[in-house]
Amino acid sequence: MSKAQLQESYSVKALFIAGFCLVAIIKVYLATILDLYSDEIFYWQASTEPALAYSDLPFMTALLAGIGSILNPASALAVRSIFIVMGTAIPFLLYWVARPIVKHTQALEAAALSLCIPLAGFLGLLAVPDVPLIFFGLLSIGFFERALRTDKLPYWAGLGLMVAGGFSTHYRFFPYLMGALLFLIFSEAGRACWRKPGLWLAIAIGSLGLYPILAFNLNNDLSGLGYHLMDRHPWEFQAGGFLHIFKQAGLVTPPLYGILLFTLWQTIKLARKGDKQAAILLSISLPNLLIFLILAPWTDNTRTSIHWPLSGYFPLLVFAPASIRLIHQSLAVKLGDPIARKCIAAIPILGFTGTLVALIGVGSQAFHGQLQPLLGNTTLSNKMTGWKDFSQYTKTILEREFSENVRIVISDNYYTEAQLEFALGQSVSGFTIDKDKAVRDGRIAQYALWQKDQSALNSLTGKNALFVTEDSTLTIPDKYRVMETICSAANNVELLDQLSLLNGEKRFSFYRISGIDVNATSNPCPYPSQGWLDQPAEGNVISGITQVSGWIFNEDIGVNKTYLLIGGQQVAQINYGNPRPDVVNVMNVKTDPNSPNLGFNYSLDTTLLSNGQTTLAIEIWNNVGEVQVYGERSLRIQNP
Repeated sequence: MSKAQLQESYSVKALFIAGFCLVAIIKVYLATILDLYSDEIFYWQASTEPALAYSDLPFMTALLAGIGSILNPASALAVRSIFIVMGTAIPFLLYWVARPIVKHTQALEAAALSLCIPLAGFLGLLAVPDVPLIFFGLLSIGFFERALRTDKLPYWAGLGLMVAGGFSTHYRFFPYLMGALLFLIFSEAGRACWRKPGLWLAIAIGSLGLYPILAFNLNNDLSGLGYHLMDRHPWEFQAGGFLHIFKQAGLVTPPLYGILLFTLWQTIKLARKGDKQAAILLSISLPNLLIFLILAPWTDNTRTSIHWPLSGYFPLLVFAPASIRLIHQSLAVKLGDPIARKCIAAIPILGFTGTLVALIGVGSQAFHGQLQPLLGNTTLSNKMTGWKDFSQYTKTILEREFSENVRIVISDNYYTEAQLEFALGQSVSGFTIDKDKAVRDGRIAQYALWQKDQSALNSLTGKNALFVTEDSTLTIPDKYRVMETICSAANNVELLDQLSLLNGEKRFSFYRISGIDVNATSNPCPYPSQGWLDQPAEGNVISGITQVSGWIFNEDIGVNKTYLLIGGQQVAQINYGNPRPDVVNVMNVKTDPNSPNLGFNYSLDTTLLSNGQTTLAIEIWNNVGEVQVYGERSLRIQNP
């Protein structure tokens, strides 16, 4: 190796180590301060109910989450710890895969480029199945290449073990199998392997990984396969699916995506010339890319267009450094070497910046309170923040209102219930009446198997419970249906408290159930208020005296008082009780004690307010103390 080559290798190594350490430190820090995401909390919950497979996935993700949580129960970092190790190991695994195929410097560059694909660099922060899926996938590729090249039984056995691990992780490992079969059937070198005992050893070991999937589906009416293949997808043509490539380019970063497409073409040419190693990588990459590209217009394009094709990019990264050199040579001829170097350097810089932006974007949730005044409401996600405060608040209510050693908690969605079990441990016994998100996420069958779903309430007859609703995720009709469901399974349901976090972005209501009884009906039922703001309309420019009017009703309970909110602040109590027989008829109001006097009105003097953009809403207090903010409108005040 020449002096220039040595210098290049040292430079690449230094940049890789610096980038790797920065990303690893950020991951560990964020994993420490971020609450568990809804998928993560489900996998943790699954780890407390050991099984070979669950309704949406085999056992591996739950197993890894459970092993981590042994280190420190109720710690998000502990749950994520194994995933952090596996995710941060991926660049090194890619180097290991690449080293027999390309030179040391190019293998190191391939490892560095894996940090420059935002979704790849992000791997390990969250305890999700993509981490072990790609971990086992890369190990499978490396063992496959070495087994084909050397025909040594340890490599064939290693291949079988990694394939078994992949099948035990996710249904999305099947494209790896399809890729291997493509190579073994259509390439000359692959067809020769069928006569080797090592391949059959790998097949025998790898097939063991199929048992959890097969056993669960055969014993549960194919519910796992049914969800992944049918239930989660509309299977109707959606033109938005054609945006798949553009979305992927945005997620990978356009320059690097262009490099990968060019690399794909170069790899095809190498494979056609008889390069066995190129054919191996191509056979693994293409199924992982083409399946989701072709099916995008008919499938769940929200999720397939984001992270599912990620496995297809890693094999291409092996040859990506060679592609970058070819592009550099072409640019140097046309633009000169200095400009060409800057253009090429911009590719990994932009990608690595994207990785940092992705990490910072997710991590910003931990600083929601500090950033909210600057960025406003609804800008930041709140899925991984607020759960510690919520759990502590719930613990206080349980200790104050319930004397049982193990308190029963019922939730309107499965992840709220799981968060409480995670934070409060064996002091609570959780159930959920979720028939919405649990169905969409393919987990309703699992909660039935765990006897934590609505049907399990039959076994709790006569017991008291705390019922929790996450109001910020519910529309008013949704909340009405939720309360109707729980009131049909209890002797009495009464509001205990409400909790507002993150300036109202995360809201919960707490109810006491006195005597669970699926054959009874709580009367009155604490339904939410429903209403409408007739005027002013969304986007109106208002001035002078402006009339604010509309209607509100609350079945069983009734409205006590209403307030006008301007910019989120109370400015006046509104006159409530105007006759609205039309509302009674159209909305089929039956049990509101105020009926038919359901209307409200108020004359707002806008000259007392500052000109500019603001919001207007109604704050409703019903007769049991439940508070709701309703009908928020964006308006502009414009007075002379």
